[in-house]
Amino acid sequence: MKLSIQLDNIKRLFLDSAPVIYYIEGDQRYLSYVDIVFNALDEDSITAVTSPITLSECLIVPLRNAQEKVYNEFVDLIMNVPNVYFQVINETVALKAADLRARYNITLTDALQIATAVITECDGFLTNDVALKRVKEINVIVLSEFEPA
Repeated sequence: MKLSIQLDNIKRLFLDSAPVIYYIEGDQRYLSYVDIVFNALDEDSITAVTSPITLSECLIVPLRNAQEKVYNEFVDLIMNVPNVYFQVINETVALKAADLRARYNITLTDALQIATAVITECDGFLTNDVALKRVKEINVIVLSEFEPA
């Protein structure tokens, strides 16, 4: 199935860290996939949600490598782009994350990401982590399982 067809049913999409990293770093394996997502954001056909975890994970390598330009590109995309909403992690998200972690035995980081997506009523969770597909509360969209166009 093509990723663009999958996105036809999505109005609000949570962006896990990997797709954001692929987009900013221009990862050639997945750039054509994430371009579809970010073009949809530019065209107002979807909105996206991110979290402090997405922001933190995206900034690790630019900080380690003193890549100020890349660091600023991540911050700008996650914090300042129209149609991308930054959701803080609060007690409601924490409670949901504990439930998800207990039921699915996923990492706390993944549980917080998915809980944020569920609490903010996202239609899909964009990632490249196939292990998260066992979570049933949200449509987990794994990039590598699709054709790009």
